[in-house]
Amino acid sequence: MSRFIEGEARTQATLFPEILDDYISEENAVRVIDVFIDSVDLSGMGFKTESKVTGRPAYHPATMLKLYVYGYLNRIQSTRRLEREAGRNVELMWLLGRLAPDFKTISDFRKNNAKAIRLVCRDFVMVCRKLDLFSDAFVAIDGSKFKAVNNRDRNFTRAKLKRRLEQIDESIDRYLAQMNSVDRQETTIAKDKTERLENKIAKLKKEIQRLNKIEEQLLATPDKQISLTDPDARSMITRGSGIVGYNVQTAVDTKHHLIVALEVTNVGNDRAQLANMAMQAKEAMATDELAVVADRGYFNGKEIKACEDAGIKTYLPKCETSSNQAKGLFGKRDFIYKPEDDEYECPAGERAIFRFSRQEDGKMIRRYWSSACINCSIKSQCTTGEYRRISRWEHEAVLDTVEDRINKEPERMTARRNTAEHPFGTIKLWMGYTHFQTRTLERVSAEMSLHTLAYNLKRVMNIMGIGTLIKVLQT
Repeated sequence: MSRFIEGEARTQATLFPEILDDYISEENAVRVIDVFIDSVDLSGMGFKTESKVTGRPAYHPATMLKLYVYGYLNRIQSTRRLEREAGRNVELMWLLGRLAPDFKTISDFRKNNAKAIRLVCRDFVMVCRKLDLFSDAFVAIDGSKFKAVNNRDRNFTRAKLKRRLEQIDESIDRYLAQMNSVDRQETTIAKDKTERLENKIAKLKKEIQRLNKIEEQLLATPDKQISLTDPDARSMITRGSGIVGYNVQTAVDTKHHLIVALEVTNVGNDRAQLANMAMQAKEAMATDELAVVADRGYFNGKEIKACEDAGIKTYLPKCETSSNQAKGLFGKRDFIYKPEDDEYECPAGERAIFRFSRQEDGKMIRRYWSSACINCSIKSQCTTGEYRRISRWEHEAVLDTVEDRINKEPERMTARRNTAEHPFGTIKLWMGYTHFQTRTLERVSAEMSLHTLAYNLKRVMNIMGIGTLIKVLQT
């Protein structure tokens, strides 16, 4: 093998360094993990790691956290893979002091300490705040669907059950028709085929009984949906297809793309998440004033008003829920509100005056229309009814302010797209084409917190440098 770099013979005796520390460079990320976990006060976080007096001593929660953070930072989420890595990976030998927990111990730690793990993730957000990485006080809020352990075939809704029962009825009818045809043939083959068809029909009838029991359980649930593997997972629509999983909400700092706040829900839409995520971000950043940007999926009058009342400036496009424009009629935007008179001016120049108000979906709605609608020359472009009625929420001035704000600063929406989608893309790449490792909302939240902590750690290491970050954490 001349003219090539040659390796040493496998039988050659070698003197390894005397200490593990010689294998780990000063710029290795495991040193950051070690310093950060050691700097966190774990005593009051509620870790359940104490063993019985007569039992084997437990692993310290710091040891298990270091193992998990290292795993998620290096795209290793499986507990069996973490067990293997702990026994052969030099970095983990250094980080854990040559300890090698078995996969069951590793799995139980994540399963039994969900709340405490989330607190550790929040603790690193506090570190970022102390490093003044949230100086802009501007976050982008977004949600993304993540697949759960639950398979789609083990998730049921009323529509899915009805469709499945109809398919079974069709199959039974088809098998019965085949049996009638076979019965007219007096051969041994025909007898065997009849037995096979009878067995298929019997299996389908058992399936009907099973589905009927599932339907009874389904009707007892609040959202009329049931998942058999992960009871908290829900069927959600994502990019035109369905997924059984969770809706992960994040608030991301627009300057450094750090995840400031995290919430895992099993609600398939984002309508009720704006105020919750914005207030979590405000608390985490410890700021009196905060600006948030979100897409139109978060547009909800009550949520926007709650943000504005809390001193949170919102940027999001207004949703057009009326179908009038699709029919070629004037939309609500064509009617100009005159606040000094509490009236609307229509495209024909007439005034729609206030008529009455009433409660709709928990909101006080005011109704306006003009008496001139009956004889209006452009009525065919406005409404198909007798009058064009206009609805206005009693706090719609808040929504008008938000609309004016986004029209004056349209670049905010570009910042949202460039910010909020970055963490989700990175984390999904780390996860690969797979699902969460845990079940139930609480445990999935803890798993997502580990992903978030690993993501934030890597971001801060890239921003500050490993050496600098270690010095800051040690002070």
